[in-house]
Amino acid sequence: MVDEVIHQSMRLKIMSSLNVLGRNDWLDFARLKSILDTTDGNLGAHLETLAKAGYIAVEKRFEGKRPQTRVRATPTGRKAFTEHVAYLRSILDNS
Repeated sequence: MVDEVIHQSMRLKIMSSLNVLGRNDWLDFARLKSILDTTDGNLGAHLETLAKAGYIAVEKRFEGKRPQTRVRATPTGRKAFTEHVAYLRSILDNS
C-alpha cells in the first residue's frame, strides 16, 4: 500500500538519501539541502512532516559556536521506506 508521507517526491528523496547511510549515521542539514538542491524552508517543512510521522530523528546541536542540525532515518522510517519501495516495485513489475 502507498505510504502518503513518503510518496511525496521531496520526502522520497530525503528518505532515499538517509537510507543509504548506516543505521546510526547522521546527515548534516546543509549537506542534505545540497544533495536535494532545495531551499532551507522547503527542506525544513518536509523534515518536520517526516519527524512527526516518526520516520526521522532530528538533532540540533552546536559545533563550536555554530548551530548544526542533522538528521537520520529511524528504524520505523527505514521499515516504512523499504515497504514503500516494495510497493513501487510491485507497480513496475505489474506494468
